Parts: sequence; C-alpha cells; structure tokens
Amino acid sequence: MTAAAKGEVVVFLVGMRVNNMLTPWSWLPTFAAMVRMLKELGRDAESGLLGHQLLTGSPRIYYVVQYWESKEKLLAYAADQDKAHRPAWAAFNRRARGARGRVGIWHETYLVPEGRYESLYQGMPPFGLGAAHGTEPVGRRGDRAADRLKV
Repeated sequence: MTAAAKGEVVVFLVGMRVNNMLTPWSWLPTFAAMVRMLKELGRDAESGLLGHQLLTGSPRIYYVVQYWESKEKLLAYAADQDKAHRPAWAAFNRRARGARGRVGIWHETYLVPEGRYESLYQGMPPFGLGAAHGTEPVGRRGDRAADRLKV
C-alpha cells in the first residue's frame, strides 16, 4: 500500500528536549501542553489536522509528526488566541526565563509539492502519511519509488 495523498502535503514536526531530567517541574508543563493541544485538535474536525504520530528520539526527546490539510489551517491554529497554542506559547516563554535551559522546544514545517513524496506500507497498518490521507494499492501510483516520485 501507499499513501493516497493528493496535492501538496503539509508536514509539521514539533517537539521538546528535556535538558535536565531531575527537574520535572520545568518540563512537565511543556509536555502536558503538547498533549492538551493534540486533544483539542482531535476534537475539532475543522482544525485541519489530518493525523499525527507521537514519537521519542531518546529518553530526552519527545516529538509529534503532524499532517495538515493546508498551511493556512496550520498557521490559523497557531495564531488563534482562543485555542490552546497561544496560551501555551506564552506560558512556555514565561517559564523559560527561570528555567535556565532545562527544557527546549523546536518545530519544523515542510510544504511538500505533489509528486515529491512517496510511501510504502507492507505488513503493517497505515502509518504517518498513509494514516493521515488513507492508502491505496501501490500499483495505482507506480510499482517503484521512482515512479511514485515522478523522477
């Protein structure tokens, strides 16, 4: 199977790095805010969030890969004063002044044009892009990765 995405794909990675595990009061609020925002987005079908995966890179790094309907919906959520993101961002900045680098946050946004992404899922349920956009048989898009990438 391959992802059935059409058009531009919006991928947003957002995460945190715990720089001092011995001070949970400095990083637990950041982690809780991430969970709170995902719950809020999950309850709002119009938000534009199509799917997400929670991942860890090590005992210190936690991040979310998100797939969005459009860059406009991602940016609208980030700027909306009535949603969880703006208050969480303000609270993080207030806490950061006294946290002395005990927790860090990061994000990356990718706008991937049609024909510049491809995927394969074999022996497992849809994941990532396929879970967000649905899947279809590989042959519909080409049997080889190069065919699906239109290179």
